[in-house]
Amino acid sequence: MTQLEGKIALVTGASRLDGIGAAVCREFAMNGCHVFFTYWGPYDERMPWGSDASEPDRLKEELLQYGVKAAGVEMDLTRFDGLDGLLEQVTQEIGPPDILVNNAAYSTNNDYMNLTAEDLDRHFKVNVGATALLSSQFAKRFKKKTGGRIINLTSGQSQGPMPGELAYATTKGAVDALTVTLAAEIAPLGITVNAVNPGPTDTGWMTPEISQSLQPMFPFGRIGKPSDAAKVIKFLASDEAGWITGQVIHSEGGFMR
Repeated sequence: MTQLEGKIALVTGASRLDGIGAAVCREFAMNGCHVFFTYWGPYDERMPWGSDASEPDRLKEELLQYGVKAAGVEMDLTRFDGLDGLLEQVTQEIGPPDILVNNAAYSTNNDYMNLTAEDLDRHFKVNVGATALLSSQFAKRFKKKTGGRIINLTSGQSQGPMPGELAYATTKGAVDALTVTLAAEIAPLGITVNAVNPGPTDTGWMTPEISQSLQPMFPFGRIGKPSDAAKVIKFLASDEAGWITGQVIHSEGGFMR
């Protein structure tokens, strides 16, 4: 029996096969967990790395090969009115979820000189609003009294500054605070809440120049991979992590700022 046999997970932000969301989906499926994921192509289309509209379908087919149930839906997480419906869809298509991974993120470069209300609002809605509201709805629906897991993705704002990413750093710092307080609130429901900071991870956004500049800062001599983050998340989702809650795990491979 594998670590997550028969569990059901909702993973947000799995648009690209090279991303952390897709890696988490794979790791869960390999360990017997049924997976429902969300994706939002229009965001990736605007980013330098671009997107391939076929990738979510390819991810679903890949997951099904592990013998688990798998489904996905394209969803704009800035539309808060659809979040409760998302959890209902997961329940109808696969079953009531045991695990929620808030991986979806909005990130653009900005600093104090060019920060706009519109851009800050988009960061807030995806990184904080959707994470908080999905977590709240997940907890309200959870009836099993044990084994519930919420895992948030963060970016190590307590470890150091991120110049040029003011909105992103601000909203991801809020995720750290949300994790700690929500963990205390919903522990009596049998749900743990933790966050993972994977450090700089090569999900397709790194240019050769960026990769070359970052590599000496990793004592292992390599850049972080999506599978590194996915393995930590798999552990936090497992029964073995039932006594860990309210923590921000800095799984950065010893990254030296």
